[in-house]
Amino acid sequence: MILDPWWDAALAGVLGLMVGSFLNVVIYRLPQMMERQWAREHADYAHATGGPAPAAPDAAAFNLAVPRSRCQACGHTLAWYENIPVLSYLALRGRCAACQTRISARYPAVELLTGALFYYCVQRWGLGTSGLAWCAFSAVLVALAFIDWDTTLLPDDLTLPLLWAGLLSAAAGWTGISLQDAVLGAAAGYLSLWLVYWAFKLATGKEGMGYGDFKLFAALGAWFGWQALVPLILLASVVGAAVGIAMKLKRSLREGGYVPFGPFLVGAGLIGMVLGPSTILHALWGWLGL
Repeated sequence: MILDPWWDAALAGVLGLMVGSFLNVVIYRLPQMMERQWAREHADYAHATGGPAPAAPDAAAFNLAVPRSRCQACGHTLAWYENIPVLSYLALRGRCAACQTRISARYPAVELLTGALFYYCVQRWGLGTSGLAWCAFSAVLVALAFIDWDTTLLPDDLTLPLLWAGLLSAAAGWTGISLQDAVLGAAAGYLSLWLVYWAFKLATGKEGMGYGDFKLFAALGAWFGWQALVPLILLASVVGAAVGIAMKLKRSLREGGYVPFGPFLVGAGLIGMVLGPSTILHALWGWLGL
């Protein structure tokens, strides 16, 4: 039974709230899982080259499924009714039920953002393969933005599946982009930032961005096609520069004086999904007086 399009979108919005709750887990745990894996690999390599035997691995499982969500301050394990997206935060008045430590408002914000994006995608493309594909695109970008802002990491576990999903969606006709344009977009997206990286490093001796940025921009090229790369990178650069200058004036830059670029690429990708890359380009030209 096909529901009214507005009901379909509302259903997708509710699904988005639940996905957003899971994204909070991904944002918090995936970087820690990566760090633990790196530590194990480093210890194994050191042992293989004559170093001490690595410590016994922690017996407690730690992944996206276990352990259950808990308060980071007191360790209180959340009951199911304390884990309902947005509603639990409001019912608890933003505090842990056990120790009354304040819970970050970012948790419901991520849930609401994801719900709104899911609602928009299904309202625009319908509750079918195209709508669901763009929902998945939105969810991965939300996770990447917050992970990069917190840790300056853009995990391959997210960027590479996003890239391949863009190519497969183009091949299946779900994004309205030809497979040729998607492949060219992925290649040009990666190579363009790779060239910028090396030009900056050769000129200054410093690294201006990470390889994760290349992969994320390649993924955006796969989803939007090579024609969208210029407006997307211009938007990300202009907004990133403005935010960086504002943070510098307020002396709120983190140690090293850098701002991760991934969140601005994500913002450009989401705005491109809503407005279209050509609209972004025209708006930027007008704003810059060109």
